[in-house]
Formats: sequence, structure tokens, C-alpha cells
Amino acid sequence: MLPSTASLKQTGGREFARIVFDEETIARRVRELGRDITAAYADGELLVLGLLKGSFIFLSDLVRRIDRPLQVDFLVAASYGEGTMSSGNVRLLYDPETELRGKHILLVEDIVDTGKTVNRLVTLLRERAPESLEVCALLHKHLAEHLALAPKFVGFDAPRVFLVGYGLDHAENFRHLPYIASLT
Repeated sequence: MLPSTASLKQTGGREFARIVFDEETIARRVRELGRDITAAYADGELLVLGLLKGSFIFLSDLVRRIDRPLQVDFLVAASYGEGTMSSGNVRLLYDPETELRGKHILLVEDIVDTGKTVNRLVTLLRERAPESLEVCALLHKHLAEHLALAPKFVGFDAPRVFLVGYGLDHAENFRHLPYIASLT
């Protein structure tokens, strides 16, 4: 069930242009991704590496749908700040403590837009000699001209608008929403 306009206004006083992906659609796609990832990693150590903060809800739902042993750790990178456009300056604020060498690494990202964050992280992670490295993105805007590693697993192709909800934020607001909405 989609929220009413009244309930949308109560989520921070800002009205959304539209609901892009509702809660049921997201849950169905996360189940499918969990099955695909389970099938892709039949053996070896799997480390699911979430990019905070945006991926935390998606990652939480996703790992519960992957039917095999795995480990979870996190990275924190920043490139947006208070705006709705990436600054292009990707800063790594937290580096995973887990050993990456020889493991299958699945980098879980909330959204791939300019590709700068993914490119920076892929370069960093490849230096640590994982067995394999793949990207799982909840949303892919297909804006990046040169990705160091295209996402192998994609939840949804995303419209080229600013999205919030299900972990995605605007100035740290709206992450808690169970759906994905457009601010523009």
C-alpha cells in the first residue's frame, strides 16, 4: 500500500514527486537478488561488504536472503554532503577491518550514479587481493561513462532524479522510509 500525501508530508515536511519503487516491489527484487547471489557463489568464503550509510537497509534485507555462509563488514565513503549532486570528491571514512585476501568480495552499494565512489572503492579493494570482486547495487542510474567494475547484480534501473528512502537520504533525512521516492 502506498503512503498517502498526508503521511509523506509527515516524513520531514517535504512532499515527494512520486513513489518510484514501493515496499512490495523492493522486497520481491531483494529475494530474487538473494537467489542470484546464492547461485553465483557456490563455494569459497563470501564477504558482503556494505557501503554505509546508504546500503544498510538493503544490505540487511539482502544478506538474510542469501542462503550460504557469509561474513559482513562495512566501508564508509562520502561524496554528497548536503547537496543532491555528488561532489566528485570521494573520501574513505572507514576501512574494513576484515581480511579481504582470498575471499569473494561482494560490494553492496545503494546507488550507482556518477561511478566515482564505485571506481575509488574497486581500486582500493583490488589492491587487497580478493579471490573475486563484484558489485551489487540496489539502483543503477547508468550515468557513469567509465566504471572500473560494472555491477553484476542490480536491483533496479533508476530514473535520473534524486531518490530517497530505503536507506537513501537527502542531508541524512528519509533513510527510514520503506519505499523509494523521488524528490524531484
